[in-house]
Amino acid sequence: MNRRDFFKVAGLVGVMGALPGKAQVQAGRGGFAPPPLAQAPAKALAQTPQAYTYFTPAEAAFVEAAVARLIPADELGPGGLEAGCAYYIDQQLSGSYGNAGRWYMQGPFGESAPEQGYQLPLTPRQLYRLGIEKVNAYCQAQYGNPFDQLSTQQQDEVLAAMDGGKLPVADAPISEFFNLLLGNAIEGFFADPIYGGNRDKVGWKLVGFPGVAAAYVGVVGNYGQPYQVEPVGIADVMQGRAQLDEHGHPIHTPLAKHQP
Repeated sequence: MNRRDFFKVAGLVGVMGALPGKAQVQAGRGGFAPPPLAQAPAKALAQTPQAYTYFTPAEAAFVEAAVARLIPADELGPGGLEAGCAYYIDQQLSGSYGNAGRWYMQGPFGESAPEQGYQLPLTPRQLYRLGIEKVNAYCQAQYGNPFDQLSTQQQDEVLAAMDGGKLPVADAPISEFFNLLLGNAIEGFFADPIYGGNRDKVGWKLVGFPGVAAAYVGVVGNYGQPYQVEPVGIADVMQGRAQLDEHGHPIHTPLAKHQP
């Protein structure tokens, strides 16, 4: 499976969880549609400057270097660094997710099967802080530099060892840290840009995901024809950048209209 095929599978899982959903799906079922919404004129929101709110500078450098290797930029387009995956992760760790706000964290903790999922007493933000500290300490001892200052080949070697549970760090769950880092990087590449990643919708453009669902009644019979449109994000709808139909669904713009 090449990079594009991988992202097609991972992206469909990630983006489906990122959409606001229920009301959007109903419009195309049997031609039924909800009553038209009374829409107030959209007012553009102010742009919010982006700054890390959980990571220290050293931690941010580590995560930026890691996501650049986990999802490298190539001939298909920007990678995890350019997509803002590090900022996405930082914002999640700053919120309820980072503090395991909705997780059962009372234990008991111990040996578990993979099917049981996350089984550590550490919250995600605690695991990131501990994992980065231990991996950087290993890199410093082994290569003389922290992870972000290694060559890309050395970074790939370290990430592969983390993935395979072969990094010689005894006092931290490095494999679990790697799995969390990889999963969060993929989320940041495909989640709605409103969460801080997927800048310029690079993840959606890569796999052809249209973003916020529209009314598909007019195209539901176009079997086998790719649905190629400019993706629409939540902010596009909320800030009035997307044209909406009488039911409040975005009207997708075919990509062909933007081609010379």
